[in-house]
Amino acid sequence: MNNQTLQSPMRENGFARLGDYAAIGEGRSVALIAPDGAIDWWCAPNLDSPPLFDRLLDPAIGGFFQIEPTQPYQTKRAYRAESNVLETRFITQQGSVLLTESLNSTLAGRLPWSELARRVEGLDGEVELCLTLRFGTLAETCSPWCDPTEQGNVWHIADLMAMLRTSDDWHIVEQDDERIRAILRVTAKQRSLAALLVTEREPLAVPDLAAIDSRIETSHTAWQDWAQSLSYQGRYADHVHRSALSLKFLWYSPTGALAAAATTSLPEGIGGEKNYDYRYAWVRDACLIIKSFVYLGALEDCKAAFSWLSKTIIRHGTTLRACYTLEGGTVPAERYPALRGYHYSQPVRVGNNARDQVQLSMYGDMLATAELFIRAGHILDLSTSRMLGQLANHCADTWRQKDSGIWELPEQQHYTHSKMACWLALDRAVALAEARHIEPTWLDRWQRERERIRDWIEAHCWSDEHQAYLFYPDSEGALDASLALMHRYGNAVNKSRMQATYRAIRETLGHGSPMVYRYSGVEQEESTFIACAFWLVEAHAALGEHAQAEAAMDEILDKLCQRGNVETFNEMFDVRSNEWRGNMPQGLSHLALICAAQALSEVGET
Repeated sequence: MNNQTLQSPMRENGFARLGDYAAIGEGRSVALIAPDGAIDWWCAPNLDSPPLFDRLLDPAIGGFFQIEPTQPYQTKRAYRAESNVLETRFITQQGSVLLTESLNSTLAGRLPWSELARRVEGLDGEVELCLTLRFGTLAETCSPWCDPTEQGNVWHIADLMAMLRTSDDWHIVEQDDERIRAILRVTAKQRSLAALLVTEREPLAVPDLAAIDSRIETSHTAWQDWAQSLSYQGRYADHVHRSALSLKFLWYSPTGALAAAATTSLPEGIGGEKNYDYRYAWVRDACLIIKSFVYLGALEDCKAAFSWLSKTIIRHGTTLRACYTLEGGTVPAERYPALRGYHYSQPVRVGNNARDQVQLSMYGDMLATAELFIRAGHILDLSTSRMLGQLANHCADTWRQKDSGIWELPEQQHYTHSKMACWLALDRAVALAEARHIEPTWLDRWQRERERIRDWIEAHCWSDEHQAYLFYPDSEGALDASLALMHRYGNAVNKSRMQATYRAIRETLGHGSPMVYRYSGVEQEESTFIACAFWLVEAHAALGEHAQAEAAMDEILDKLCQRGNVETFNEMFDVRSNEWRGNMPQGLSHLALICAAQALSEVGET
């Protein structure tokens, strides 16, 4: 091998490609790592904390933590089997090294501090590595400073305390209030460690290096124990288990909440304004993740997430908010920190104004999830049972109003998906009441209102001209890919119309491909929506179109699982440039893969 055959990972204007990032986490926070060994995003200590490392959104001033060879190199990396511990092999002309990375935990759960561990092992030859650590400034609202102590240097970044712990063979060549740089020469069988310890408004524990190093293996064992406890035995098992491990990043262990994604402001289209903060728990996303947890047999996660969601709804009332904080509070209104944004896509957002929107589809999400939870063999408590009855009544009272729809649009309309979801809410409420899981006092009313919703949809939302259910009535042929979630409505009400709608969605929103845009008219400002592609697979399988479902599944996976992607999925994929877009890891993308695989597996069982 010679230097001409080696090309180090490239950045454009300081930005790595979104599809090249891998994630590590420990049930409380998530760090994103580029192929050049740079951790460009980490909100510590929590998923929704201000970022300690934010070069992802601003290469000029953002914080990062990088370990990279000083010579030209190639990168090969993968997660350990059934684990979220990441291994990266750096290959140079002079030799190769293995970098193993983990946000550490214990077999009993997360640590009371944040412990980001990076182990370097020499494989052959000799490789020189450079460590660079630059602390973030919270969009230049704070100034990091170093405090020498008897235990070592401690950096203060607003409310955070951080300490870099390294083995003795790292040679510090630069160190000040904002930055650390060190050099390491690694030979075969040499093993070194660099770890960052972080705490927020609490004393900082300083464990010894051997304990930190050992916890990498403890964390790996914990991940493997969880993955091996899953009961999924269906098709596409490797992809399903990797998506399950990605969803586990978003399960916030202190409360059981499920974040939509681990990042904010990654653009749906480069240079556009659709850059949102997804570090909160959406009712819709949480319900769908719980559904995938049921299919996986992840009982503890399923129960914790459903309990958190039920308690949060009871706390805030039956007029559902679209999203809540991971602690169950009200999501803050949007503010706009002074960061350049990924590839200069503005604005960068903290908070989410969708919190105030009317989204009627959530009632269908919640009642369908409750019914699935019970069907999996679990039991409702009285408070949750009463809350579900209240949600059904509220849905029956309000289904006629306009809303912002599943896509959280500024224009309120009678969105077809919302109406079908209201039908689903009352259909599931009827089933739960008939089985005596919820109080049947209002059963007759729910039955009658369900039929009125059906009649309204069939009269107003179907277009003979376009042979499809429209985005909303009188939308001049506009279509909505989220109707793929409503295959239950199609099976119960009009299967042929729903099948025709899915054909129209693929031809119009996907141009014949299963990679589809969310709705008509959005193609010029964003990329294809990954979850919608998998939702269509699930829908085709549920409606009996098995061959089409399987062919689409294989085509989607072939498109997404290429070019070194370690299956840490973003929200969207640009089919024109083959680049990933949107926030990551995106819960909707991973849960939709699991549900599609489950649907295809059920086909094989029939």
